[in-house]
Amino acid sequence: MNDVLLALMRTLSSLRSGRIWGYVLLPALVSLALSIVLAIWVLGGLVEQMLLYPPMSWLIGWGALWLAYLLAYLGGWMAIFAAAYLTASLLAAILVMPLLLKYLSENEYRDVAAMGKDSFLAAALNSIVASLLFVAAWLLTLPLWLIPGLSLIVPMLLMAWLNRRTFAYDALSMHATEAEWAALQRQGKGPMFMLGLSMALFAHVPILGLLVPALAALSFVHYGLEALRRSRSGAVVTIEGERV
Repeated sequence: MNDVLLALMRTLSSLRSGRIWGYVLLPALVSLALSIVLAIWVLGGLVEQMLLYPPMSWLIGWGALWLAYLLAYLGGWMAIFAAAYLTASLLAAILVMPLLLKYLSENEYRDVAAMGKDSFLAAALNSIVASLLFVAAWLLTLPLWLIPGLSLIVPMLLMAWLNRRTFAYDALSMHATEAEWAALQRQGKGPMFMLGLSMALFAHVPILGLLVPALAALSFVHYGLEALRRSRSGAVVTIEGERV
């Protein structure tokens, strides 16, 4: 848990850089534009389609038209948010992550040698596969959302998985060897999921939500490179400013 907290604190510290803010805002602005377009052109039709299926159709039959529309609009907005979040995640993984890695490795992690494979194709493929699995899991778990409380828990768990599945590999692929990646993945499975879950919690904060994918990418870079640094030398460093 200390490693997760360290990564989060370093993420906040990195936000003092104007360049980092530029990287973080790019996916969020694109996703915000997408959300507006979907809200204008797609939301109405999506709601009408949802009203044709249970449980909304049952509610209409029982005379609770207002509740059916309320649930349909809630489901429509959640679908739009999921699409926007997924878009931001893909942009963060494919476009922003390499920039964050370059910036941080040249400044805060200069002692961590790049011994992996710098493969844009492999990283992009990892992100696309993770996104497809996320969409499939999102659709398959929709019935669970009718159970009180699970409509919040299930999306957070799915986002936590998406964050870990996407950004953990991307953060380490260039610096870690295959053996190092396998070891770090095995040892850090729990902490990396908790880091993904922490960022998923922030995703439910209004306005901040679309910033989360890029912030998650940033936090996983800090977590991954620090974990790699420790595995190679056993060094423990402070939140910022110190070198081993």
